[in-house]
Amino acid sequence: MAANSNQIVAKLWNYCNILRDDGLSYGDYLEQLTFLLFLKMADEQSRPPWGKPSPVLAGFDWPSLLQRGGDELETHYRHVLETLGKQGGLLGLVFRKAQNKIQDPAKLRRLIVDLIDREQWSAMSADVKGDAYEGLLQKNAEDVKGGAGQYFTPRPLIQAIVEVMRPLPGMTVCDPACGTGGFLLAAHDFLAHNPSLDVEQKRRLRSGTLFGVELVDSVARLAAMNLLLHGIVGDGDSVPIEVRDSLGSQGGKHFEMVLTNPPFGRKSAVTIVTEEGRAERENLAIHRDDFWASTSNKQLNFVQHVFTLLRQHGRAAVVVPDNVLFEGGAGETIRRKLLHEADTHTLLRLPTGVFYAQGVKANLLFFDRKPAAERPWTEKLWIYDLRTNQHFTLKEHHLSRTDLDEFVACFRPDNRHERVESERFHAFSYDELVKRDKANLDIFWLRDESLEDSANLPDPDVIAREIVEDLEAALEQFRELAEDTRA
Repeated sequence: MAANSNQIVAKLWNYCNILRDDGLSYGDYLEQLTFLLFLKMADEQSRPPWGKPSPVLAGFDWPSLLQRGGDELETHYRHVLETLGKQGGLLGLVFRKAQNKIQDPAKLRRLIVDLIDREQWSAMSADVKGDAYEGLLQKNAEDVKGGAGQYFTPRPLIQAIVEVMRPLPGMTVCDPACGTGGFLLAAHDFLAHNPSLDVEQKRRLRSGTLFGVELVDSVARLAAMNLLLHGIVGDGDSVPIEVRDSLGSQGGKHFEMVLTNPPFGRKSAVTIVTEEGRAERENLAIHRDDFWASTSNKQLNFVQHVFTLLRQHGRAAVVVPDNVLFEGGAGETIRRKLLHEADTHTLLRLPTGVFYAQGVKANLLFFDRKPAAERPWTEKLWIYDLRTNQHFTLKEHHLSRTDLDEFVACFRPDNRHERVESERFHAFSYDELVKRDKANLDIFWLRDESLEDSANLPDPDVIAREIVEDLEAALEQFRELAEDTRA
């Protein structure tokens, strides 16, 4: 992150600490910043040298906030949020169901006048203001109590995924669980640096290339602002993000590429009912006759959903927890179908200590959708083990992009047929996979040195953290078991 981006993040974040004394969470603060930044930038761009028509209604704009103070400011700000939330397009997305969480008018006035109004946000490069906002999103994700980490995928991991997936100009890219927009940003950045882009492809990159779906209003607005501050959409353009339950339907669109990290937590809030008519819960039945199996496991449903989103020969990279690799019943059915009907070619076993959500052991699953055929499309599943004998933490030893260099090199995105096995990279044939009990894909072969050589044990804090993650994962499974018992 650039030095001036760091300065802006520090300046804004320090003020958050003052507001926390009033009970404001990091997430609440970031939301208020989003509202105010949007209004400030819309006002800036309505003036020279931009001279754009403002999408914000007169009387509910940035100058209307600057003109007020005290209780009048707090009352007017609430009216601004309520009024703009009823508008359409980008404006409605950013302000949808918006509420003022800053109850002290003096502190609201200081945030508006002393912090945000003193910067010329539109004059900053997209890199500076975009990096600053990303820095705030990351700080919000680090707030363990707030639980915002489930919406934030580590950026080094996203960069590596996009590098091996290599989206091409003209492709459509979708994230059906887009969170704060990290995958969409990275895909845009990769495409924008393609030297072969022509004028029409550059235009399509702004509208008609990136698509996202997000269930939570507050997170969708962060994604919209993230795209806006990175210069991906203008303030008058619509943002390609839908606010809805992605699992509710296929959506009627197909894409050349899907990149996603679905939310953690195995149980879906609704019941998926297949064409067989079986339903495990009656809370809210969703009929998906395009799914292979009926299950309440959210991650297994997302794997099926991603497959339905792909065009023929479309490609996907999906973050999945370990249970997707070994769970029986519907899990086995889905894995066998995926191996047969898609070219399920690569699995990256991720280390612990990478995600902000605790107790998660996850993997990256790569597959390409293929036309219907009698023979299985998966010939070999290549597994890269980045987990065994690897110890990462979110603070002292966080995952960096260089930690994924070897995986990117082994992936060989230009020609996967030239892959070569190595210590951490092994291939398993289709026949080997389907003969395994329940078509279990949770495969590992490296010796865990910490179990055999006490002299090379990791630091005690690393061991303690891994024990905590294992216990939290086990507790989550027990909670789900208890829920199933009561149902």
